[in-house]
Amino acid sequence: MTHPKILLLGAHGQLGHTLAVALKKLGEVQALTRVEADLSDPNALREALLQRTANFLPTIVVNAAAYTSVDKAETEPALAQAVNADSPAVLAELAQAWGAMLVHYSTDYVFDGAGVKPWEETDATHPLSVYGASKRAGEVAIARACAKHLILRTSWVVGVHGNNFLKTMLRLAAERDSLRVVADQIGAPTSAELLSEVTVALIQAMKSAEASDSRWGTYHVAAAGETSWHGYAQYVIAGAAARGAVLKATPSTVQPIATAEYPLPAPRPANSRLDTRKIRRTWGVTLPAWQVGVDAILDQLFEKKSP
Repeated sequence: MTHPKILLLGAHGQLGHTLAVALKKLGEVQALTRVEADLSDPNALREALLQRTANFLPTIVVNAAAYTSVDKAETEPALAQAVNADSPAVLAELAQAWGAMLVHYSTDYVFDGAGVKPWEETDATHPLSVYGASKRAGEVAIARACAKHLILRTSWVVGVHGNNFLKTMLRLAAERDSLRVVADQIGAPTSAELLSEVTVALIQAMKSAEASDSRWGTYHVAAAGETSWHGYAQYVIAGAAARGAVLKATPSTVQPIATAEYPLPAPRPANSRLDTRKIRRTWGVTLPAWQVGVDAILDQLFEKKSP
């Protein structure tokens, strides 16, 4: 594969925005937004991609598009299924027909969050929500239809672009003297930048691999370490203040609460820890502490200048 042709879906999303830049290191990228490739209609998606690839046959397909409104999915199960499962199945069929590699992203929500042990790739899945079930269905469909696939499960994705927990905390901290944040859900904030870097490294490693290569499959990719949403909020507020943000709330006025005190339509896993030993063993990928990614985002948001 001398000069890969890469088809990226979900190019305007939080992760897609970063991937659109990172993937250019590897080859020619066609970055598609929801306008050009709408995953809510699998049949229309198939037609759109067949037309588009008549003159651009991809060797790599990267799907960063997803339905991620966890609570809304409870009342829109058909839409979540279409975007997260049925359309990825179409992508897998097309990638298989093209002889292309398919990279797809999934979530810790495929697990039920029981216990405290980090989840391994081989652990049984048991999603608690419509969103989690739709993402698991997408994983199964891809593994069934496309031999050359990499499914990267991650957690608590955060980036400079798009909406996320970090930005919500900054907004609320500017408006309110105190915040109440869930403290009994544990995971690792993982930056879109890190996910993009790992994606590029894995594509480079696998771009010439045969369909029979045992390294194809599912991998957990999350930053190292762990925190609660409460600890994460405190870290973000402290970091923003240190970079000159004018906030009403301080780390000490972020109050810890239990999940039960903040009921939401969709249940969340209490344990979102992901075991990343497999990706380290397979490719020697080192994943930095979650604080590294969060600091880099805060630096960009506040354009920190070196002294």
